[in-house]
Amino acid sequence: MALPTSNYLAENFLLLLFVISSVSTAEAAVACPDKDPELENWNPGHNEENRIEIRNGRKLLLSSSATVHSIHITDGGKLVIKDDVQPIILRTRHILIENDGELHIGSEMCPYQSNVVIILYGRADDSSQPNPYFRQKYLGVSKGGTLEIHGKKKLSWTFLNKTLHPGGMEEGGYYFERSWGHRGVIVHVIDPKTGAVVHSDRFDTYRAKEESIRLAQYLGRVANGMILSVAVNDEGSRNLDDSARKAMTKLGSKHFLHLGFRHPWSFITVKGNPSSSVEDHFEYQGHKGSAVAKVFKLFKAENGEHFNVSLTSEWAQDVEWTEWFEKPDKARSKDMEKLSDFKAAHPDKICRQPIDIQAMTLDGANLTTEVFYKSGHDYRFVCHGKDQTGEGCQSYRVRFLCGRSVKPKLTVTIDTNVNSTVLNLVDDVTSWKPGDRLVVASTDYSMYQAEEFQVLPCRTCRPTQVKVEGKATYLHIGEVIDGVDMRAEVGLLSRNIVVMGEMEGRCYEYSSKLCSFFDFDTFGGHIKIGLNFKATHIEGLELKYMGQQTMGHYPIHFHMAGDVDEKGGYNPPTYVKDVSIHHTFSRCVTVHGSNGLLVKDVVGYDALGHCFFTEDGPEERNTFDHCLGLLVKPSTLLPSDRDSRMCKLITEGAYPGYIPKPRQDCSAVSTFWIANPHNNLINCAAAGSEETGFWFVLHHVPTGPSAGMYSPGYSEHMPMGKFSNNRAHSNYRAGMIIDNGVKTTPASAKDKRPILTLISGRYSPHKDADPLKPREPAIIEHFIAYKNQDHGAWLRGGDVWLDNCQFADNGIGLTLASGGTFPHDDGSKQEIKNSLFVGESGNLGTEMMDNEIWGPGGLDHRGRTLPIGPDFPIRGIQFYDGPINVQNCTFRKFAALDGRHTSALAFRLNNAWQSCPNNNVTDIHFEDVPITSRVFFGEPGPWFNDLDMDGDKTSVFHDVDGSVSEYPGSYLIKEDNWLIKHPDCIDVPDWRGSICSGHFAQMYIQAYKPANLKMKIIKNDYHNHPFYLEGALSKSTHYQQYQPVITLRKGYTIHWDKTAPEELAIWLINFNKNDWIQVGFCYPKGTTFSILSDIHNRLLKKTYKTGTFYRTSQMEKLEHRYPSKGYYYWDEDTGLLFLKLKAQNEKDTFAFCSVKGCERIRIKAVIPKTAGISDCEAMAYPKYIETPIVEVPMPKKLSGAQLNTKDHLLEVKLETYNKQYFHLKDDFAYIEVDGVRFFLTDEGIQLVVIDGHHGKVVDRVTFKNSILQGIPAQIENYVNNIKDHSIVLVTSKGRFISRGPWTKVLEKFGAEEGFRLKEKMAFVGFKGSFRPVWVKLVTNEDSAKIYQALPVPVVKKMKL
Repeated sequence: MALPTSNYLAENFLLLLFVISSVSTAEAAVACPDKDPELENWNPGHNEENRIEIRNGRKLLLSSSATVHSIHITDGGKLVIKDDVQPIILRTRHILIENDGELHIGSEMCPYQSNVVIILYGRADDSSQPNPYFRQKYLGVSKGGTLEIHGKKKLSWTFLNKTLHPGGMEEGGYYFERSWGHRGVIVHVIDPKTGAVVHSDRFDTYRAKEESIRLAQYLGRVANGMILSVAVNDEGSRNLDDSARKAMTKLGSKHFLHLGFRHPWSFITVKGNPSSSVEDHFEYQGHKGSAVAKVFKLFKAENGEHFNVSLTSEWAQDVEWTEWFEKPDKARSKDMEKLSDFKAAHPDKICRQPIDIQAMTLDGANLTTEVFYKSGHDYRFVCHGKDQTGEGCQSYRVRFLCGRSVKPKLTVTIDTNVNSTVLNLVDDVTSWKPGDRLVVASTDYSMYQAEEFQVLPCRTCRPTQVKVEGKATYLHIGEVIDGVDMRAEVGLLSRNIVVMGEMEGRCYEYSSKLCSFFDFDTFGGHIKIGLNFKATHIEGLELKYMGQQTMGHYPIHFHMAGDVDEKGGYNPPTYVKDVSIHHTFSRCVTVHGSNGLLVKDVVGYDALGHCFFTEDGPEERNTFDHCLGLLVKPSTLLPSDRDSRMCKLITEGAYPGYIPKPRQDCSAVSTFWIANPHNNLINCAAAGSEETGFWFVLHHVPTGPSAGMYSPGYSEHMPMGKFSNNRAHSNYRAGMIIDNGVKTTPASAKDKRPILTLISGRYSPHKDADPLKPREPAIIEHFIAYKNQDHGAWLRGGDVWLDNCQFADNGIGLTLASGGTFPHDDGSKQEIKNSLFVGESGNLGTEMMDNEIWGPGGLDHRGRTLPIGPDFPIRGIQFYDGPINVQNCTFRKFAALDGRHTSALAFRLNNAWQSCPNNNVTDIHFEDVPITSRVFFGEPGPWFNDLDMDGDKTSVFHDVDGSVSEYPGSYLIKEDNWLIKHPDCIDVPDWRGSICSGHFAQMYIQAYKPANLKMKIIKNDYHNHPFYLEGALSKSTHYQQYQPVITLRKGYTIHWDKTAPEELAIWLINFNKNDWIQVGFCYPKGTTFSILSDIHNRLLKKTYKTGTFYRTSQMEKLEHRYPSKGYYYWDEDTGLLFLKLKAQNEKDTFAFCSVKGCERIRIKAVIPKTAGISDCEAMAYPKYIETPIVEVPMPKKLSGAQLNTKDHLLEVKLETYNKQYFHLKDDFAYIEVDGVRFFLTDEGIQLVVIDGHHGKVVDRVTFKNSILQGIPAQIENYVNNIKDHSIVLVTSKGRFISRGPWTKVLEKFGAEEGFRLKEKMAFVGFKGSFRPVWVKLVTNEDSAKIYQALPVPVVKKMKL
């Protein structure tokens, strides 16, 4: 076989090279669009009149900056921006891409590496002709258009991994602090090349001269050129010898020679260069007060970076205010107040020599105090203010500023970041380069604490560090605190591809009243993608000054584009990724009538109006993944965007006479506004909005151009997409809301509100959005909500379940509101499990102007930012209506103050609606939560008002396993709810509640004709405790609804404050089959009745008659209740119409109504026209009084071994009464402590003394009448010997001596002055320095009884 010739080989080698070259060029053209050989260079220059048309297959490559009027790319035209060139700036009024036109800046495989800025210019009121679809100042993609923008790959955002302190404290460098126990001269040797401490030592020159010699030798060994930091802590002069003094003088010190006893002294120098020294010295005299010697010096390291060394030697004295004291009763001064009077009245509570005095009147008005006279330590002072006279201070209280003990303190700080800060971050941020701008989110209540920084060069930074210019003004958390991840988000604002609007210097009116809300130009650019675009992929883009205060013009807007993923034929699917949108004038990313869009790694910062926005309701399957939004402010566009002022002034679209209600109609601007629940939110952060982080709002029907896309009610039943690993903080109203709809009809005389105002809405997810198919719960996983001023989350609707969530530092952690009750109840429940609630975390915030509310925390009384007001009752979970299930949740650091009712579990304030007895809690854990702060039912006063609304009175929840109350299976109720209370219920005064047992349900009573009555309901076994209800509905409705929680198998009577209503509908709510109550309704004499029963089927929305009630003359016949027939008894003498209300059908577990529907009894009454008030109480009782019976025994209290907290409840029962045995009468009295009963055998009183620290009975004593009627010395001696901090229980037996001097001893245990004892007495008291809320005296003629659960240990709440 012949070998090929050399020429043959050479020719084939050249051919191979050509082929390879051709393939490489083609591949490059595909990967990098600017490498396409068919492109022609295009440099149009600068001409604002030049209207560019790129069409007919022409392909242009822009390689230099240009200014044109506009660019139209169509009919196969193509524009590519050249890479690897100097920065390009393209100014144009607009760019329109359509009909196979294409704009390319980089590609997914070949990201753009250079810098390009597209500036969209023009004013709204200039003479340019707007496009009918895109209008002005836009980059628009229409039918057949392609937009490909692919910038450099950069990390979008991450988290701080170390807390950033105000002023840069603790950020890099070195920090050293010492106090007691580190006496003497402390030396640090610092390397001038790096700023690092290479050695340090302490020399106790107070203790021994040898230490002075060692100091001199140490200084001598330090190499020249090293930086020396030397200072005295506590005392260092006593044994200083000349060698040390001379050595320090040689280094450049001028004061060390004269160092005296306990003098603060600081010194920094460079060894071998005495002239570089800085020094400070203070001749401290050893008196109380602070003294400080402080120096600092700036150095330049070998790498060119500066570092600062600062040194402080001081005697520091902290100060604190005492509690408030009222004027002592024994004070007799007529002209001035004496401090000695206060010291006598409050021993050991006021310092010998106060630094300052503050006074105020008892009603809270501040007074000016003037110290007039001092005699030794005996101060006199006078008050100046309204109603004050020259004769001492009137009706006032006072507190004193006292100095704590003085202590030494030495600090050494080496700040290696002078006028710069190193941020420690979670992820690799090597893609962030010098010159890039970042934003660090707020981690406090105010979103305005977000701060911008610019990246600086940093040769020493690790991959997870970046150096930025300047120092932080606020605290930004970079750690997990108390189990909650509060790390601040850090977002990248800079990208190498920029699209921006060119702005005017100030606001101008292009929309009505615009400049009354903004003082800057808001007419920015916008990007809009319309239906049937060919391809759109955007990544690595920066958008600023984009969006307009007109509808439809947003930074990125997919408008009615339909399905933009594979379902719509887009492959690869459409996406917006790695985009920074900041300082925008209308939203961030808008998805309008579009489905399947991926929005990922997008940062939206400083935006007007909803940031990530789904618009009309039909938007589905869109995914927001790892998006960050922060500093979201109000906008004028939609009612939901507007704040209160905008809402009042912008009324376009309203019917004449419309009066806005801003907090109802508007005020909803949100970082994520989701108009259809079937979208996905994953790994997103809502880090500061004027109102809410995530808001799921319901469109009953689609609005705008989407009208008709789905049937009415579709979105209310649509299952929720994936909601996982999201977080919300620094929002005003809430971190998250599921609630409300928007008005979908124009304004009218019937409803004057403009379209799209907020209205009520209820979410009830079902499979396929079909209410006839099974329910499909909305699952919220791994949600974090902290530092939201009002709510962490407010979630209303059926079957909303939360799992593994975290809530901290919110005004209210979580409220779960039901999706509605009858007649549309579908048996839903709401649930939270495996979650954490923190009341007041270690994130204290920053005391600055942005934080208007600053006050003491509950556990440690340290100053901190507070959510709403200093006395706002912070709550973990707030019960509203229900039913809800709380399971395996931990509550941490909820601690009430005297003046702030913080609690882990509480109830909605000022609640007119119902409270469900099927609210269940189980497996609850408390950490750093005093037992007194576990639950609070409320009391009249600030925030709670009069606590007299219907829902306030009927509050209840079921403690399934006793993990809250220590009584498994018990119900916790408001302490005065006599409709469900029974004789064995145990009061918990700290909670303002009671622990009870029983079977409970609800009656919903609807009253017609009239609908404005006040109802009184009385349980027959507690007839002396009537229960008043105002009704849950507004007075303008055509009926009123009353919703009491009642005890089953009991009798009741119902009365009215006016003539009884002509029509009543009584719904049986939470009744199981055969559950019953008997009710007597008050009517005037001469009334006749028509009574029937029916059932409402919610699915068919139809009501069916089920039976008729007939009159009977025998009360017993009420028992004969049949499915289609019943009886009523009309006792005309008392005016009571009796019915036995008995459920006929089974009920699902969480349903309000039966499986067949809601059972109802309807009463129609023909009432005489002259009838008066229908209040039959006086005639009904005592005739229908029933003996109180405990139908369900109280559960046994958990024992100490079953409890997992240090504190617990101590059950005490005191009872004294006359007991009747046929014709014999005997007295009976006992005291019981945690099940151990102590009987009283003789007439007199019994005292049981309990250690208030541990709850153990330490003594028991009886004082017979013979002692009580004599001189009380024996009792007084006994009482005086009782140790402080003791619980004292007292009860009487028989005809004990209830008058006389001995009764004064009860005042020592907290009894109110001036009390008068009757035949029987029970008393729970406390001997100590304060009066607990549970101190109680009951005295009556026949019996006295107290059942209470007391907190142990007994702890005094700190004052607010």
